[in-house]
Amino acid sequence: MAGIVVGSVAGAGLTLLIQRLSKLRKGGKGDGEIQERSTTSSAGGGAAAYETKKAVDEYLQFHFAAPTDLLPYANGPKEALNFTTRLAQLCERHCEALRDFTGERGDAVALDLGCAVGGAAFELARAFPHVLGIDYSHHFVDAANYMKDKGFCEYEAVVEGDIKATCMAAVPADIDRTRVRFMQGDACALPADLAQLDCVLAANLLCRLPEPMAFINRCRSLIKPGGVLVLVSPYSWLKGWTDKSKWLGGYYKDGKPVRTYDTICAALSPDFELVASSDVPFLIREHARKFQWGCSNALVWKRKGRTA
Repeated sequence: MAGIVVGSVAGAGLTLLIQRLSKLRKGGKGDGEIQERSTTSSAGGGAAAYETKKAVDEYLQFHFAAPTDLLPYANGPKEALNFTTRLAQLCERHCEALRDFTGERGDAVALDLGCAVGGAAFELARAFPHVLGIDYSHHFVDAANYMKDKGFCEYEAVVEGDIKATCMAAVPADIDRTRVRFMQGDACALPADLAQLDCVLAANLLCRLPEPMAFINRCRSLIKPGGVLVLVSPYSWLKGWTDKSKWLGGYYKDGKPVRTYDTICAALSPDFELVASSDVPFLIREHARKFQWGCSNALVWKRKGRTA
């Protein structure tokens, strides 16, 4: 009986979320295709690809599904599971503000930029007293706020074709959800008063921005001296997301390959010190027998300058 009550509450709460999702533009060329396209597609689609119920469902599953639900097979890339947990641990490991026991610096503040439905933001709250999640997608932010308010949310997982299973996403009970807040925003045009942060996580965001260098340049004023930027990206540049003239790598110039890693290092090195680099695999389920396995490059940059 208790399970039925919880399910009905979640279903009722989802009504408002689904109503928002249903208010997408209609009649535009290709809109129907975008609505049904998985976020794992390399066909592009721009920001509209994340303003669909399918995208919300896939990311609730990506961020909150139990490992055995996301990958229910004996064989498979299990090292790619628990992506959001591993991201938060990477931030915690390198953020010096969390090891200030004098209290002189004040409470540590983290920003999860491109937070999607909030999985990494909630994991960051295990260590950080204050976490802000920002995403460009209104519907991702709606879902993240619902997860903050209720702690759980129903989603649909594709099994095969039109066959779907209703599942439950849940924030782990030992996480203090009041430490986290979410807002809609543009990573390429962040509010001027957003600054002096201890940690900024930007996971699988860079190659989905229309102006990636604008974000890179903003990091100088976004992060306080001694703070860290944890930049995680698979460098999957697509013209549907970023005009090719704005790519940070993945092309030839004067007959020589331009790599994103080198461009980032050249842009950040004057103000940041690269303190760690690693490969971070991730797994997104499209349906029960098809997945996207990716491997992002995680770069941890420490802001130069004297700490307060």
